[in-house]
Amino acid sequence: MPERSATATKPVTDLNWPLMENNIPRADLDAVIEFLKGEPILTQSAQVRAFEEEWSAWVGVKHSVYLNSGSSANYLTLAALKYLNGVGEVIVPTLTWVSDIAAVLQAGFTPVFVDIHPDTLCMDEDQVVAKLNQRTKAVFLTYVQGFNGLSDRLLEALKREGVPLIEDVCESHGASFKGRRLGSFGWASNFSFYYAHHLSTIEGGMVCTNDSQLHEVLRMGRSHGMVREVRDEALRRELIARNPQCNPEFIFAFPAWNFRNNEIDAVIGRQQLKRLDANIEKRNRSHRLFLSRLDAKKYKTDFRLEGSSNYALNLVLRRADPDFCARVMDTLKACRVEFRRGSAGGGNQLRQPYLKGVVPEFEHLKYPHVEHIHYYGFYIGNYPDLPEERITALCEILNAIR
Repeated sequence: MPERSATATKPVTDLNWPLMENNIPRADLDAVIEFLKGEPILTQSAQVRAFEEEWSAWVGVKHSVYLNSGSSANYLTLAALKYLNGVGEVIVPTLTWVSDIAAVLQAGFTPVFVDIHPDTLCMDEDQVVAKLNQRTKAVFLTYVQGFNGLSDRLLEALKREGVPLIEDVCESHGASFKGRRLGSFGWASNFSFYYAHHLSTIEGGMVCTNDSQLHEVLRMGRSHGMVREVRDEALRRELIARNPQCNPEFIFAFPAWNFRNNEIDAVIGRQQLKRLDANIEKRNRSHRLFLSRLDAKKYKTDFRLEGSSNYALNLVLRRADPDFCARVMDTLKACRVEFRRGSAGGGNQLRQPYLKGVVPEFEHLKYPHVEHIHYYGFYIGNYPDLPEERITALCEILNAIR
């Protein structure tokens, strides 16, 4: 991107707009206080189990495993894929969070990249289907900022080729495809409960699945690989019988981690789940208002919104204009509107230093849609308490930039 050569006219409005505000309200803290009054167990116990069951019912899956972060969910899922299916290639997006691709690398898989579709910011399904082959072990699909990236064509191709789908739903709680919530379609799905997300447990994550074998591997992998975490009695007896030289309470089936979460975070999660549907509708209403008020000649407004569950307000410049982009950024800063350039994860992951030596030097240039987002795409905070008048005021200011 060329050097900036223009500055914005100082706006008259101070919007004082952070990326997130009031996502852990007083009601959640009061619930924690009430819980602590009972002198409870604080490590993983009954509250974690209850949160897992309630979350499974909300998503529409059989099993959920609560973890200490969404990134841990990524690492554990890819480790389980390796443990059960061996290594090979995993098709990944160029626009995602670093831990998705890092998990692929750390588990020993080869990442195969595809560009995004500009109307959803999710993986271009034509490129995904074209890159499926006998070495493909999974497709790791990120639903960027609440958009639905699924289609019948993609699901049918994966089923035909026998390739598992891993869904990254970290930014997209409640998004749907054909009336089913995202996270209920794949072999595994990963959620993050970071502070700014639709549901927050401050830190935390979840892996969901309908596969009972995967569920048992996830439970063991969350707790050092310990066999005593297995719920299936027949499987636990089998694993114990294979290792008669070991204390049954301390058999470690494979090298794993401590990815457990705690009871306090689970209390917050259960409390937040009660109002999640209402909060999603508020976020979506704000997103629709934002897009409806933007100048469509200057900014992209024709995203595919069907099934979306907005995480952040999407501001994408229509044209690759460095000077106009500089004026937009200067205006946002002057208005005290916090933003992130590059959209999810800082833009084109192929430009990140952690992939040097993994991909060819100029590989990033092969993906023009994510390249545009890298320099000319932004997100602005969206949250349930965001006032409509603040959105309207910002759109007027953005539309006035020349």
